[in-house]
This record gives sequence, structure tokens and C-alpha cells, in this order.
Amino acid sequence: MERKPLDAARLRRWCRDSRMWDSIEVLETVDSTNSLLAKRAAQGAHAGSVLVAEKQTAGRGRLSRSWESPPHAGLAVSMLLRPEVPTARWSWLPLLAGVATCQTIVDLCGVPAALKWPNDVLVGARLDKCSGILAEIAAGGVVLGIGLNVTLAREELPRADTTSLALAGAVETDRGTLLEGLLERIAAWYANWRATEGDPQASGLADAYTLRCHTLGLNVTVSLPDGAVITGVASAIDADGRLCVETEDGPVAVAAGDVYHVR
Repeated sequence: MERKPLDAARLRRWCRDSRMWDSIEVLETVDSTNSLLAKRAAQGAHAGSVLVAEKQTAGRGRLSRSWESPPHAGLAVSMLLRPEVPTARWSWLPLLAGVATCQTIVDLCGVPAALKWPNDVLVGARLDKCSGILAEIAAGGVVLGIGLNVTLAREELPRADTTSLALAGAVETDRGTLLEGLLERIAAWYANWRATEGDPQASGLADAYTLRCHTLGLNVTVSLPDGAVITGVASAIDADGRLCVETEDGPVAVAAGDVYHVR
């Protein structure tokens, strides 16, 4: 499959017509789009600034995991948001991005997509990971980063439980089209979320996330940041976006952790 570079001029034209996005810059190589945009945020970058890299040399996922992809084979994009909503509700931003990413894949690619809490995007019959999302506080705002495997071949995948849109049978793999569709859907959800002061119920975000969350109802093992491990049934997503797990000792709300679906 031919891997074409992103058309930066096309993306800039599209950006000018968008309501939310201030600018889009395409970089050939960068260590991490999130790290670079965080530095720019500290220097006064505008909300709605978007960075896209053709290749990252030190891309990062959740829990300090690396995220790598061959040049022109995926999307590595970060965007700067400065939400005018209570900071306690900012935890919903990566979940919002997960919903928008699922919608983009289903709508444009014709591939089923679901979410593993909090924001791993799973696709295909085996529900392998195709996308990861990382949100970081930066200079009073949030840098929201998304990595999406688009045309990676099987031998290029980092792990056996990952896949790409092409391997999942996507009918659309043009990265420019996918990026525009993704940013459109994030902008729509972000507008609803901001209009309700970040209320996940009033904005419809909580219901949309719950509908797509494959983790709910499954037996799970969760490794917590402090090294503790809990097991039980994933029962709900609470008002703060935490995963509620029914354990033998009672319900536990997990704000951060590594979730394993027990098959």
C-alpha cells in the first residue's frame, strides 16, 4: 500500500473553514507531538492549535508506554484545549476523544469500534487495539494526543494484540480525510460539553461513552498506580469518568490503572 505524506496545504485550508481549530502544522519528524505542544502552550500557543507528525521518535501513551509507527503509516496528532469548564470535569476529555475516534472509524472506515476503559480504541472482530489517547495538563490547558494505526502491516505492529485500520478492513485509509473527520467529531462533542459546563450527562457524553465501552460487564483485573491489583466485574462509569469495579470487598472506583479483560 502506497503511503503518501499528509497534504499540509489542504489541511490548512480545511482548518481555516473550521469553527474550532486555530491552526494545523504538519511536522516530518518530532520526538513527541504532546511534548512539543506542551512547550508551545507554555509560550502562549492559542487554544485550537494542532500538531501532526509524520513520524514520532519518542511518542508516549498512557502509563509511560511508547507509541511508535513507521513514517506515513498512522496519525500522531496533538491538540491544545483551554476548557472554560470546572477543572474537576477535565477528566472527561480523553473519554470524549475516545468517543470521537470510535465515531470516525465507524463512519468513515466502516469498521466496528469500541473502547477499553479509559480510552484505548479497539477494532475488528478480535477487538485489537488500534488507537491510544493521552491527555496532559499544560500551562493551564490540556494537550490531548491521539495515536491511530492506519496502514501498518502485521509485521510492523508493536504487539500481537494491536492492529491497524487497513488490517481491520477499513474502506477509507487516507490520513488527511481521517484527520479532518476526527477533528470535526472532537469539535462537535467539545462544543456540547462546554455548553453544559462539562456536564457529562447533560452533554450526552456519558451515555455515548457507556454505549461504546466494551469493558463494562466484563470480569477485569486492574493494576493500580500504587502497585495494588483489584479484580471484579466492571459495572459502570461514574460522574467523574472513573471505572466502577464490583469486587468481593465491595465497589471500587478506579481513576487510573491498567485494565485487563479476563476472557
